[in-house]
Amino acid sequence: MKIAIVGYGAMGKEIEAVAEKQNIIIKNIFDIDTPINENENYDFDVAIEFSNPDAVLNNVKLLAQKGKHIVIGTTGWTDKIEIVKKYAEKYNIGIIWSSNFSIGMQVFYRIVNEASKLINNFEIYDAFISEMHHKNKKDAPSGTAISLANIMLQNLQTKNKILTENINRKIHSNELQITSIRGGNIAGEHNIYFDSEVDTIKLTHNAKNRTGFAIGSIQAAKYIFNKKGLYNFENILW
Repeated sequence: MKIAIVGYGAMGKEIEAVAEKQNIIIKNIFDIDTPINENENYDFDVAIEFSNPDAVLNNVKLLAQKGKHIVIGTTGWTDKIEIVKKYAEKYNIGIIWSSNFSIGMQVFYRIVNEASKLINNFEIYDAFISEMHHKNKKDAPSGTAISLANIMLQNLQTKNKILTENINRKIHSNELQITSIRGGNIAGEHNIYFDSEVDTIKLTHNAKNRTGFAIGSIQAAKYIFNKKGLYNFENILW
């Protein structure tokens, strides 16, 4: 399998390092100064896309037209997921995406799923989420936080709405609030709270660096190689 990296920021460089350790051939690296050329044929099998939300759709279209399989690690674009699905079908390629390619976060999703099912049996608990990322992250809340919130909404009968904006009022009991902090060099921290008058249950996933995301995205590239259609990384690990 030969890969290309789309987006050569901190994540792109981490993917490059992990790929080299696994003896995976990197044929091309694309970024703002070296964009994908729609008129050029490239000799790679899978592109791993970690650019920015505004560029995802165009990158996917160009890569799909060239018959390349795609891993999408960028977040903040999933309102266009049906368009991406059509590209996979039209050009007969495989695309796999996730809000978080960390294997540890995939485990954390399942922990939060089971915890929120248990908490749903006890009305004394309120639930909310906080997340922190580095100062250069371009979307807030994180795609991971939204994924966690959606997991919780499926299980908590008291919550049916995700609240992401700052408010100057009392929060409504049906609202599941996500608070976001951006600063420093934090790779990613997500906290789930179940709070009552008598105690607090706090679940935390703390990414120590970007290596876990890179390892997961390489694993996703190996999975999608020679497959067709649109896949979610969260559904292929178990």
